Amino acid sequence: MLLALTQWLAQDVRTFSVFNYITLRAVMAAMTALFISFMLGPWMIRKLTAMKIGQSVRADGPQTHLVKAGTPTMGGALILMSVAITTLLWGDLHNAYVWVVLFTTLGVGAIGWVDDYRKVVHRNPDGLSARAKMFWQSLIALAVGIFLWSHATLPAHTEVIVPFFKHLVLPLGMVGFIVLVYLVIVGSSNAVNLTDGLDGLAIMPTVMVSAALAIFAYVAGHAEFSKYLGEPSIPGAGELAVFCAAISGAGLAFLWFNAYPAEVFMGDVGALALGAALGAVAVIIRQELVLFIMGGVFVVEAVSVMLQVSWFKYTKKKYGTGQRILLMAPLHHHFEQKGWKETQVVVRFWIITMLLVLIGLATLKLR
Repeated sequence: MLLALTQWLAQDVRTFSVFNYITLRAVMAAMTALFISFMLGPWMIRKLTAMKIGQSVRADGPQTHLVKAGTPTMGGALILMSVAITTLLWGDLHNAYVWVVLFTTLGVGAIGWVDDYRKVVHRNPDGLSARAKMFWQSLIALAVGIFLWSHATLPAHTEVIVPFFKHLVLPLGMVGFIVLVYLVIVGSSNAVNLTDGLDGLAIMPTVMVSAALAIFAYVAGHAEFSKYLGEPSIPGAGELAVFCAAISGAGLAFLWFNAYPAEVFMGDVGALALGAALGAVAVIIRQELVLFIMGGVFVVEAVSVMLQVSWFKYTKKKYGTGQRILLMAPLHHHFEQKGWKETQVVVRFWIITMLLVLIGLATLKLR
């Protein structure tokens, strides 16, 4: 909206043409999203508290988390609202990729909202069934995959780029590409959701990974930079830098309220949506494997749950008594059981993510 306005004003006042630069609009998007979240955060927390939309704590979780019971949840709606408004203000609304990522983020966010609403308002501990969540997530992911395949103009737009290897790419057919998109979006969505178990644990890695993806998006959308760095040129992908910057800005503001001891939690409405957003951006700019690297904390958290559940079921079936690999899953709870304080786990996972993001950014040049 603001881009269209400044373009109209630039016809008479050339100063406004500066807003055609994606870099400036990305900075403005980060600041706008941060401002919106800061301003609306206290109001939303008060409303959630008044409506008694409080977090329920799992009985088999760490006993130190019992004090968190009743803390307002569904705060992720604040992030999504800030990101959506900011993207509509500063993004190019004629760009199809902008609408793809908004559709993915808000669509998956709606799934998380229904799940949270049933849990905290209807007092249904199961919320939306796992099968129902997977069905709707799959539907959105497959729709995105089909759309991206149908709008790909070059083989490079559907090939898998292998980090650190300049000429190593893996061509995919239609089925392979759509399956990859499905796995990345659904996988990243659930991985971020599983990570969101401690105050500030999920949001800061999301901010860092999103900021890094903004750089990759800008390079992919810039013909000269993409050619120089050996990255696929994807016209229009640069606009996703604005979207990613909005996530980073909104996420930083949310961290203000979500830092230990948290005043509000994201809930599934935020965690599922942000994970899906990262996945959608990654598949558009062809950086799925780089996302796997930079989001290593999310990956390990998800794998820890899968291994724990699989091993427990296997040993229970074979020996009659289920055994566990970890003291508790996801992985962050295992370290809590080992004696780490919550803040130690969170900050150390942040540091690991920062290192992984730097490794991911190094793939831009080390090829």
